[in-house]
Amino acid sequence: MEPIVSAPAPASTNSRTSPKDFFLWLGVIVTLYSSITALIALLFQYINYAFPDNLADYSDPYGAPIRIAMATVLVMVPTMVIILRLIRSTIEKEPGKANIWVRRWALGLTLFIATISILIDLITLINTFLGGEISTRFELKVLVVLLVAAGVFMHFLADMAGYWITNTKKATYIGIGVCVLAVAVIVSGFFIIGSPQKIRMLRYDDQKVNDLQSLQYQVVNHWQVKRALPADLNSTVDLLSGQEVPMDPQSKAPYGYKVTGPYTFELCADFNLPTPETEGRGEFDGRNAMYYTGVGGISENWKHEAGNICFSRTIDPDRYQVFPDKYPQTATEAM
Repeated sequence: MEPIVSAPAPASTNSRTSPKDFFLWLGVIVTLYSSITALIALLFQYINYAFPDNLADYSDPYGAPIRIAMATVLVMVPTMVIILRLIRSTIEKEPGKANIWVRRWALGLTLFIATISILIDLITLINTFLGGEISTRFELKVLVVLLVAAGVFMHFLADMAGYWITNTKKATYIGIGVCVLAVAVIVSGFFIIGSPQKIRMLRYDDQKVNDLQSLQYQVVNHWQVKRALPADLNSTVDLLSGQEVPMDPQSKAPYGYKVTGPYTFELCADFNLPTPETEGRGEFDGRNAMYYTGVGGISENWKHEAGNICFSRTIDPDRYQVFPDKYPQTATEAM
């Protein structure tokens, strides 16, 4: 009687999830969601700039939201493409990696979030339409979210079905296309916020406006105390308070000052660029808005063009009261 030999067990189509697999897919989730969030935020800023709204707030002239989003897209998108390429090359060598739990969860979570984003986007559009608040830039923002969410949904739905594993060349082309799109979006940002050199020049101009505001206060305070405008800016220095006369931070030269009448004077400075136009190019919620000194409803009278600009000021005696000649020295004098 021949011994009974059991049939060999079929090879498992699944592979164990290694720490490398876990962290690679975690990297995909982090870089994917960061890239999408930054890309949408960047496109929103472009839309705000191209379609200003009178009901919106002032935008940051230094382009801080744009710069942050540009940096995020520049770093996260290529990183995401590289990680996905590593994962797919691993699956080519070990097909069982296509069925590990972390891959199924990552793809399922991404599809779920993309679906929810599309539904919320459509609800928002309908609600805004019924409320009569439709504007061009809001429609474009809704379209951006819809297209991005739909693109992510379709890509990872195909990934879950194994399409990109069997069509590696197409997956490579998609990765290259995404990187090219990211570069195009980033380059577009420089046409809005300008080069880093331009931002530096704007910051110089901002500091100059701040200095002129301080000098204006010192001149008015001198007039209130002395009953006359100072002959020069050095006359406004108060050694007891540690107050100093600010200098141009760029040229290190003194600011211009000229008395034009008993109550009028001029303050002058050399500006690199005109005051940036930021009105209506921010978001509707202004609680976190960043304002430039010369705009934003804070100091509208400090708007300027490029070059040597003088600001004429007039002291209103009814508004700025002159300090008394003599203050009470004792409690009896004060009564």
